[in-house]
Amino acid sequence: MRLIACLFVVAALVLGVATPLGAQNREGVMGELIRDVDGLEIRIIGLAKAMPPSAYEWRPGAGVRSTAEVFIHLAGDNYFMPVLMGGTAPSETGIDIVRRRDSLVAFEKRTMTRDQIIVELEKSFRFLKQAMNDTSDASLEAQPKFERRKMSTRAFWIATTSHLHEHLGQLIAYARSNNVTPPWSK
Repeated sequence: MRLIACLFVVAALVLGVATPLGAQNREGVMGELIRDVDGLEIRIIGLAKAMPPSAYEWRPGAGVRSTAEVFIHLAGDNYFMPVLMGGTAPSETGIDIVRRRDSLVAFEKRTMTRDQIIVELEKSFRFLKQAMNDTSDASLEAQPKFERRKMSTRAFWIATTSHLHEHLGQLIAYARSNNVTPPWSK
């Protein structure tokens, strides 16, 4: 058992310092944001894997998202935010710029198993980080192509990252309410 715990710690450390190839040498705000999203991905996916299937149906109260719904919401937004920047989400997500929020709502209403949610989260984080990495420093002052609020591209990506932090906190509370210790806290 001790060996397994040691291996888990080593794996967590390796994953914790790993960054996508494009972000390793990326400087400036986008490099910093991508590295932040790397850490968020490790924690969010770690929680998704640590929580048993029964915890996915748990919700803190009526009218509040269940654990599964929060994870699916995050995956959906990881696809949707790059679409607002002018990107194209993978066709199997059904998320597009024409139907905007309606396509995101349809994605979030999908029924998925715990394992399917984890796979979707992993794919969505890769998509999000690639879109962030594809954002040039020269474009950071520009208004995002499809975003209706007046903001810079830089502010848009900062808000996207902040949104992930908000839901990480929510998921930590959900995990603790289900007697699950976040893997990095053990």
